[in-house]
Amino acid sequence: MKHDFSKLQEIIDAHPKDPRSLIMVLQDIQKEYNYLPCEALEKTAEELDVPLSKVFSVSTFYNAFSLNKRGKNIIRICVGTACHIRGARMIQDQFEELLKIKPGETTRDEKFTLEAVACVGACAMAPVVLINDECHVQVAPNRVKKLVAKG
Repeated sequence: MKHDFSKLQEIIDAHPKDPRSLIMVLQDIQKEYNYLPCEALEKTAEELDVPLSKVFSVSTFYNAFSLNKRGKNIIRICVGTACHIRGARMIQDQFEELLKIKPGETTRDEKFTLEAVACVGACAMAPVVLINDECHVQVAPNRVKKLVAKG
């Protein structure tokens, strides 16, 4: 699937044409496309006068950025200690079975991407699942179907 890059120039133009704008531009690109397409990184390097190697270095350094296509809905399962102890693995198993994907993968219809993350900082409410920007707390395995149905 080809992307419509008509908004790319608008995103870049919204920031000063300065190498210090790199992270902000990458954040906005990821917000628009849900990942960082290679073509967008090349255009960013050119427009901000930053070596492409530096753009890729920054893009791969921060976990918040993804160079791989991701689904419309990003499901993040916290697998930190508190969530692990309270059943995060069972929740992850339910998502994997229902979506037919493993963490780091995206469904064929590009509707969901599954991620296992180290900690979301909500240990008192474990186990925790984030779907896009929505936090679901004390998630039980039998709630997984309902959470997917909302997406």
